[in-house]
Amino acid sequence: MLMRAAVLTGFHRPMEIREVEIADPGPGEVRVQIKASGVCGSDLKAIDGKSPVVRQPPFILGHESAGIVESVGEGVTAVAPGDHVIISMSGPCGKCRQCGAGRFHLCSGPARMTAIMGGEPRVTMDGQETRRFIGIGAFAEYAVVREAMCVKIAPDAPFDAMCLLACGVITGVGAVLNVARAGQGSSVLVVGCGGVGLNVVQGAVLAGATTIIAADVVEQKLKLAARFGATHTLLAGDLPRQVGEIVRGGVDHAFDATGVAGVLGQAFAATQPGGTTVMVGSPAAATPLTIEPGLLFASRRLMGTQGGDAAPHRDLPMLAAQYQRGRLDLDGLITERLPLADIDQAVAHVRQGTVARSVIVF
Repeated sequence: MLMRAAVLTGFHRPMEIREVEIADPGPGEVRVQIKASGVCGSDLKAIDGKSPVVRQPPFILGHESAGIVESVGEGVTAVAPGDHVIISMSGPCGKCRQCGAGRFHLCSGPARMTAIMGGEPRVTMDGQETRRFIGIGAFAEYAVVREAMCVKIAPDAPFDAMCLLACGVITGVGAVLNVARAGQGSSVLVVGCGGVGLNVVQGAVLAGATTIIAADVVEQKLKLAARFGATHTLLAGDLPRQVGEIVRGGVDHAFDATGVAGVLGQAFAATQPGGTTVMVGSPAAATPLTIEPGLLFASRRLMGTQGGDAAPHRDLPMLAAQYQRGRLDLDGLITERLPLADIDQAVAHVRQGTVARSVIVF
C-alpha cells in the first residue's frame, strides 16, 4: 500500500513528505490508520542526531499516536478492523524476566528490542528500507505495529487528545504515580513545564499532593503550570533556597523534566531527607551528573523513569477514563493542530518552546 509519510532523510535537515510503500501486517501485527500524532522532544533529538535509537536515516519519526485499525495479521485477537486505538510506546511480551516481575516498561523480549531499534522492515522508499521510530513511525498515514502495542479506546474519544496519552501524558503522570508513588498531602517540585512537565503537575494533582511547586525559566510556561494545578510557581534560580522558602526543609518529591544535566542536582538538593527525585527528562548520552554526596546519607533517593514506568494496557485506559471524567486536561495541552505537510513548522514551534503540544492531524 502506498502512503504519505514525513521522512527524515538526514540529520539536521527538514523532513520530506514522500510517498512510501507500507507492507501488509504480518502474524501478530496490526496496520493502523493514523489519525493524530503529537510532536515530542524525542523526535527533535532524532532530527539532531542525538537519539540512541535513530542511528542512520532514512527514518520515519513520530510515536505519540492514535488511530483506527485498518487490517490485522494472522493470529491477532485483541483488536479488529474498525477499532479505535492508542499506539503505546511499548508492547510488553509478557514472557521475559522483566515482564514476569511486573516491570513491563523494561520488557527485554526480542520483539520489543527489535522495535526499539526501528522495527521489522515494513516500509520502503525508492526500494530502500525506511526504519520507523521505536517500531511505530507515526508521522505517516499508516503504521504497522505489534498487536501488544494497540490499546483500545472508546469510539467517541477524540484522537487528538488520546494520542497525547501514549507518551507525554503517561510519562509525566506515571513518574508521579508509578515511580515516586506520591501520596495524599505530599509536596512536589516540578522543574521544567513543557509538555511532559505539565503532566507531572497533573499527576501530582491526581495523587492528592497539596503543595505543587512549578519552576521554569519562561514566565508563560509558569502560567500554564498554574492552570494545570500548580499551587506555587518559581522563575528558576537557586532552587534549594527558593523551594525551602515555601516548604521548610524541602519537598517530598522532585521531578526534573528539563533534560538539562545541571538541573538535576538542584532538584535533588531541594528535597527533604527521605525525599525522592525522579529524572524524567533525559540529558544527552555520556553527560556527567553532579550530586552532592552528603545528601545521600539522609536517605534521599534518585530515580529514573522510562515512559512513566507504565503498563500500557493498565495505565492508558485509566488515563482515558480520567479525561472522560474531567479529571485530566488533555485538550488544554494542545496548542495547535497542523496537517502532515506542516510537520517542520510544528517541529520549529516545539523547538522554540512556544507550545505545550503540537499535534499532527490526518
